[in-house]
Amino acid sequence: MNRSNRRGFLASSGAIGAIGAIGASTVLAAPDALAQANQGRTPATEVVLEFLNNTAADKIEAAAERLVAEDATYISLNFENKDLKKILPWTGTQKGRKAFTTTFLGVANYWTIEDFRIDDAFGAGENVAVFGSFTYRSKTRGKSFTSPLSIHAKVRGGKIVYFMFMEDTFASGRSFSAGGTWRVKTLPDSPEIQV
Repeated sequence: MNRSNRRGFLASSGAIGAIGAIGASTVLAAPDALAQANQGRTPATEVVLEFLNNTAADKIEAAAERLVAEDATYISLNFENKDLKKILPWTGTQKGRKAFTTTFLGVANYWTIEDFRIDDAFGAGENVAVFGSFTYRSKTRGKSFTSPLSIHAKVRGGKIVYFMFMEDTFASGRSFSAGGTWRVKTLPDSPEIQV
């Protein structure tokens, strides 16, 4: 898909989201894309987008204080996976603002954020859905990957009370791999494959 024709927001040179290492806070989009995206906007959607627009390392703590409830639930990538937690320690279900700051600071420490895009964001009542993609490069291995992202958030009283962030964890975990393969058998009658 040609990114220049995609509907939504383009975060370039440090505009949005887990862009911990980059600084500006401007969301760029074509005027018609903004008009289309604004059709599904609710006050709750605006809170979530403001949060995502302020998750750079130097802004995340203030954004969490201002926009996240003290007892908010953050589900990062899965409910609880001990093996993934060894690679990405912020994964799983956590409570409180610290879960939000730990996650976005961790992302900034582990990867260089090369691209982060919000393609669609819309809401109904307290519920907000966000869809997009990002490209990160691991600082230890120099491996880059591009992943879709999806967020389901809930906002009450102008604060995020629930935030579930999903991505391609196979790709993000592999960006740190030093080598090796897995032998996988997906169907009873299929041969094993190596990845």
